[in-house]
Amino acid sequence: MSGWASGGPLASNVEITAATVQRGDVIQLGGRACRVSDLFQLPQGAKQLLFESGELLTIHARTRLAAVRVLRRR
Repeated sequence: MSGWASGGPLASNVEITAATVQRGDVIQLGGRACRVSDLFQLPQGAKQLLFESGELLTIHARTRLAAVRVLRRR
C-alpha cells in the first residue's frame, strides 16, 4: 500500500537552480523552510527570490539548492 493519502498533494525533493526555481518551491535555509512567493530575473541568469516571510535571496545562475516541490493536480 502506498504512503500517500488518496487525493492529497504529492511532494518531491528536487534540486533547483536559477533556471528551474518556481513559485511555491520550499527551500530549507538556516534551518527554516521558506516558500518562494515571487521571482525576479536579474542579469547574467541570476534570480532574486521573494519568500512568503518577506525575505529576499539572490541566487547566481550556477547556484544549486535542495527544495521540496508540491505537485499540483489539474
